[in-house]
Amino acid sequence: MFPIPQLQIRTENASYSLDTDLGQQQIKQPRPTQEIEQVPAQMDIKQPKGTLEIDQKKAWDALGLAKNTEVMLRIYSGARDVWLQGIAKRVEDGNRMWAIHEGGNAIKEIGQDFRVSFPELDFPGEASYDNVDIHYQAGDPDIQVQEGGAKITARVNAPEVSYDRGKFDFQMLSYAKIEFTPPQIDTRL
Repeated sequence: MFPIPQLQIRTENASYSLDTDLGQQQIKQPRPTQEIEQVPAQMDIKQPKGTLEIDQKKAWDALGLAKNTEVMLRIYSGARDVWLQGIAKRVEDGNRMWAIHEGGNAIKEIGQDFRVSFPELDFPGEASYDNVDIHYQAGDPDIQVQEGGAKITARVNAPEVSYDRGKFDFQMLSYAKIEFTPPQIDTRL
């Protein structure tokens, strides 16, 4: 038998080298910028003056220095009583003189009791510790308040992003290959 020629195939893989480093990324986020302005509150206070009223008419009246119209009205309203008291006094004096027989000197006694003043016409008002009326009315304060506050202005700052690329180094050391080796053929016959 004859040997069958064989074809030889030889393969070689490619070889390469990779040298890589990862990239680096840095992100910084600055804080927001804030501006705060304090607006003060405003207050407006108005205090009107109070009113003080002093009424001393009763005190002047008790001193006998009231208005003429009031004194005349008091005399007029008491005149009837004074008239009746005067008549009663005259009757009493007349009765004392009538009874002269009982002894005593009625005319002398009546003369001694005679007064020039007229106590029946006592026209001053009543004296009292409460003759002066004082009334005080306080003024109400007017308070206006305007609220203040704070004006806040905020601004967001953009993030700061930086990226450093890594390295990528590729090197082909050998290429892939295929070798075919044909068989030796005997060409002799």
